[in-house]
This record gives sequence, C-alpha cells and structure tokens, in this order.
Amino acid sequence: MTREHIQFVTGRLAEFALRREVAELSKQLDFDYTIDVLPITVAALMTPEWIARHVTCCPTATRVLIPGYCAGDLTPLEERCRVPVERGPKDLRQLPEHLGGKTKQAHGYGAHSIEIIAEINHAPRLPLADILSQARQFRTDGADVIDVGCDPGEPWSSVADCVRALKDEGLRVSIDSLNPREIAPAVKAGAELVLSVNESNRTAARDWGCEVVVIPDDPVTLRGLEETVEHLALARVPLRIDAILEPIGLGFAASLDRYFQVRRRYPDAPMMMGIGNLTEMTEVDSAGVNVLLLAICQELAIGSVLTTQVINWAQSCVRECDLARKLVHYAVHRRIPPKHIDRGLVMLRDPKLTPFGSSALDELARQIRDNNYRIYAEEDEVHLVGRGIHLRERDPFLLFERLMNPGFGGAPDAHQAQAVDASHAFYLGYEMAKAATALTLGKQYTQDEALDWGFLTQNEESHRLRKSRATAPAERQEPVP
Repeated sequence: MTREHIQFVTGRLAEFALRREVAELSKQLDFDYTIDVLPITVAALMTPEWIARHVTCCPTATRVLIPGYCAGDLTPLEERCRVPVERGPKDLRQLPEHLGGKTKQAHGYGAHSIEIIAEINHAPRLPLADILSQARQFRTDGADVIDVGCDPGEPWSSVADCVRALKDEGLRVSIDSLNPREIAPAVKAGAELVLSVNESNRTAARDWGCEVVVIPDDPVTLRGLEETVEHLALARVPLRIDAILEPIGLGFAASLDRYFQVRRRYPDAPMMMGIGNLTEMTEVDSAGVNVLLLAICQELAIGSVLTTQVINWAQSCVRECDLARKLVHYAVHRRIPPKHIDRGLVMLRDPKLTPFGSSALDELARQIRDNNYRIYAEEDEVHLVGRGIHLRERDPFLLFERLMNPGFGGAPDAHQAQAVDASHAFYLGYEMAKAATALTLGKQYTQDEALDWGFLTQNEESHRLRKSRATAPAERQEPVP
C-alpha cells in the first residue's frame, strides 16, 4: 500500500506556522509531506486556477491540500497535479482534527427515537397568524407535533379553527386541555393526541377516538394513575403516561424517581415527559438541561417529550431537543459517552483551544510586509500583529492606544505608527471586541471568523479578505523575494 504523502500549498506568511504544525503531525499520523510555498503573501487570496499555474507538483504526492479559504472549482488543479485535491481548514490550527478525521460525523449518527411535541402556550390569546408562524418555526427546528396549549376557564370557541389551520399546513397537532368541551371539537378537527387525561375526564376520553396522555390525580403519590390507565385500557383507548416532572425546589428529584417507578410498573407502556417544567423554571441556559433530560428519556424508553419556548433562556429548546435526541440515541445504542460526536450543543465554551504561541506571533511580525493587522486571542491577552509590530494587552482599548501612540503609558513600543482611517479603526475595534469575548468565555478566536456558538453560530463574511481581493491581481503577480 502506497505511503501517504500530502503536498501542502500555502503562501509566505503562513509558511513558518504551517511547517511547525506539519512537522509534528507527520510524526503523530505517520505520513510524508511536501510544503509548496507559492509567490503570494496571503494564501487566502489564491484560487485553484492561480495555484495550478504556480504549483510545483510533487511526483510522490498522494493528495494536495490547499487553504480552506481558496474558493472555486478544483478541477484545473486536479488535472494539473493528477491526484485528489482538497481544501483544508480555514485555520491551520484545526489541521490536526482535519487530518485525524475527528471532525467527520460519526457513522450512523442522526437516528433518533424520541418524538418532540412543541407547545404553543396560551394559544387562545394569540392571533391565528402568530400561532401558524410559531408552528412553522417549530417544525423547521425539529418538532414532530405542534401542541395547542389552552387556558383554564371557559372553553376556547375557536379551538377547532386553530387545529384545522394547523392541519392545513401539514402539521400533526395535539391539544393541551383537561376540558372535554374544548377537547372534543379539537379532536374532531384533527388533533391526534390529548394532553392530559385523569379521573376528571377519562370517561369522556373513551369517545374521542385518539391517543391520550394519562397523568396522575396526585403527582406526589401517583394516586389515580393506575385506575385511569386501567379504565382506558379496558376501553381500548391508546395512551402514553406522564408522571409529571416537577421544578427544582418543588420535588424535582422525587418526580424523576416517579418516572422510574412508572417504567417498572408498566415496562412496555409508551411514556411522555413534560420537560418544560424544568427548562422554563430553572434560571440557566437550557441546552445542557435538555441533554440530561433526553438522556433519561432515552434510557427509560420514554418515547416523547413536551417542550416549550416561553422564557428567553429557553428560546431554542426545540432545536436543542432535536440535536440532543440524536446525541443520546447514538450514545445509548452504542454504549459510549456522548463525547466527540456532535459539537452543535457546545455553545458557551469551545471544546478545545489551539494557540499559536508568542514566538510564532513574533516570527509572523517579522515576515509581514503589508499594512494589514492580524488579531489573536491567546494567553489571556489580545494580540495585534503587523509589520514589525507585536502588541498585547488584556484591554483592547489600551491595545489600540499603544498602536496609535507608541510609548503610551511608558510602554517601550518600538514601531512606526501607521495611518488608520475610520473604517479600519471600526474594523479593528469590532475584531478586538470578538477577541476579548473569546478570552472571557474560553473560546477559540479566529480573525474574520464568527465565534463558534454551536448550532446558533451566524457565519460572517471576511471583511479583510473582501477588501484584499480587490487588489488581488497585483498581489498574485508579485515575485518571490
């Protein structure tokens, strides 16, 4: 079998850091390599066509790796080198994961067995247009069933119209009410599931012709649960059981235990857990809470969860549950911890930080020939690197003062202050604010890249590269010094 030989294509500025990274990786992953440094400063300005005209194809290379920012059709380069060509990561610090394959999605990942029921709270108080808008978004985020949450008191006269409108959208619908006068028209209009049924309405449930969720008359003692289950089972009413999850401080641990009790008592019965009582009533980011609750559901074979998105810290619960159910399904069925499988729910901090180090940034400052600045967040400081300049401060304001006023505050800054217009100053301030945020939260910062907020990440277009590409033709023709 031919030994792996990777030809790395880069520009002059990235050469030093790339050589250091690849030298270590080649030993760890056991491959040969060639580094082809092309006559350009910023590697991201290259295109596959331009690379094809300048690359020196290594005869023993088994594949060619170009920088991740290089956009365009790879065919000209593949025809030139006659080996597979691929884009590497946009940040070379991600090279170990890229080459080691750790970022590739696990085989078979994505299956799930937990149904998500997303509740539209206080539906009677909302215009129908708002209900439909929420429902569409819930479906996009991963909800399987849209639950119409009703209010106590007089039955909602428009409940049937609401259910029909949701069904016309192609949505599956449930009704959350204890009032038979409200439930009956909803079911007739197409609701397929009723939340909830206990002693107060179980007789009426025999006539609805749909599945119901059984709850105890007294959650603390589970009183009435067995009687209602038996009553409905004898009437051949399809059912699932919810033992009622209580908020922290009001019996949370005991309520969890009741789900275990119910599962032991009814080992084959479908079950549901209403998880909104915890996510809405716990002042903490909801993603981790949802993962733990869905893990319990997966291990107990609880086949559905009811979630809500009312309070602001729970505004993405449906999407979180969609990601969480896939994660816990994969972990439980393969009997492995849910780690290094899917990063979508790692939002506050990043899984791993990969600094360049001060010596590498010092070397970069010696190599830079243009008037652009590079920003890094490492060693609890924001670093600003330019032509012959490497400044570092925890406070971005002080860093900018030192840039514009060499010697500010007695600092021995040996650099020539460069003109910075308003647009450039705004850009530097924006990027340094991101860098400071990354330091505060323990996140990886990469200039011109969005911070990684998991599935909430909003991609950013590179301002610096967009401006640089305007002068790219002259840059690409520059001779090797």
